Amino acid sequence: MDWNAFWEPVGLSVKISIAASVIVFLVAMAMARWMARARFFGKSLVETVLLLPLVLPPTVVGFILLVLLGRRSWIGEAYEKLFGGTIIFTWGSAVAAAVIVAFPLAYRTMKAGFENVDRELEDSARALGASEWQVFRYITAPLAARALTAGYILGFARGLGEFGATLMIAGNIPGKTQTIPTAIYIAVEGGDLRLAWAWVGAMITLSFLMLLLANRFARE
Repeated sequence: MDWNAFWEPVGLSVKISIAASVIVFLVAMAMARWMARARFFGKSLVETVLLLPLVLPPTVVGFILLVLLGRRSWIGEAYEKLFGGTIIFTWGSAVAAAVIVAFPLAYRTMKAGFENVDRELEDSARALGASEWQVFRYITAPLAARALTAGYILGFARGLGEFGATLMIAGNIPGKTQTIPTAIYIAVEGGDLRLAWAWVGAMITLSFLMLLLANRFARE
């Protein structure tokens, strides 16, 4: 078995998942904190939109991203003018796909954590003169830390396993956009079951460890 061919998709998958999970963590945390406390008309509709990628087929997500980031979109045009190339079929597009599909899972987990934080503690801190940032840093975040950590881990794991949207928007370019899931697909199509099993084993191991950590933080 060609170990260089084996490690390339593994390393790229981890790299993409790390980048995507950091973005997901920051955006999901901000949205979850706001939605856990906000009261406004249409909140249910907004939350439904935020969770939609959780139930949509990955190919639908990939198609929408293809339209939004393609050369004919204003985002694609702006990117091409700034960087001299398209964002489609690049490492960045794979990150974008992972962010979209991983966001709902991280968001739901973090929102549940924020909803369990006692509001009276937050209000008491405000009454004593604490700013909103101080309330979040010293009260809210520590009390919701386990949910935030579990949300990050689940987001990482979900991004790691993304296939459909990634294949549509980033393709399967070895050394550039080929992740473990897409590499498995190509290996099976090419009849290289030994290499496919090696990637399957790597994916199962990484996913198992991520879920084990997420469950540990969620329960403790």
